[in-house]
Amino acid sequence: MGYTLAVAEAMPEDRYDFRPATSVFNFLELMNHITYGIKWYSENSIQKIETPWEPPAPHKTKEATIKSLEQSFVALKKGLNGIVLDEERIHGVYTTLDHITHHRGQATTYLRCNDIKPADYIY
Repeated sequence: MGYTLAVAEAMPEDRYDFRPATSVFNFLELMNHITYGIKWYSENSIQKIETPWEPPAPHKTKEATIKSLEQSFVALKKGLNGIVLDEERIHGVYTTLDHITHHRGQATTYLRCNDIKPADYIY
């Protein structure tokens, strides 16, 4: 959570529309994708609530984007409380975390493309 939020914070708001190629998300869209992915994978792969993939439109500001990202991490943690983590749900936790890590790696590349050094890794 901390490192993902640090990556989101590191990008200046006026660069949230940056995309390294026309075929990929801009930074704002990428943060929105991570945020929604946390919710979707948590519901489908951990809580076993079948939910269609219907991401909302991205927020308009850095502040709103980061707030939504924070809330998604809180909801993920809350969703883990009280459930029995059988093998299938444990796989769902790993899938959720892997999705976050994959796209956070892309986000750090976006930072580097803008000559911004990402925060040191936080675990």
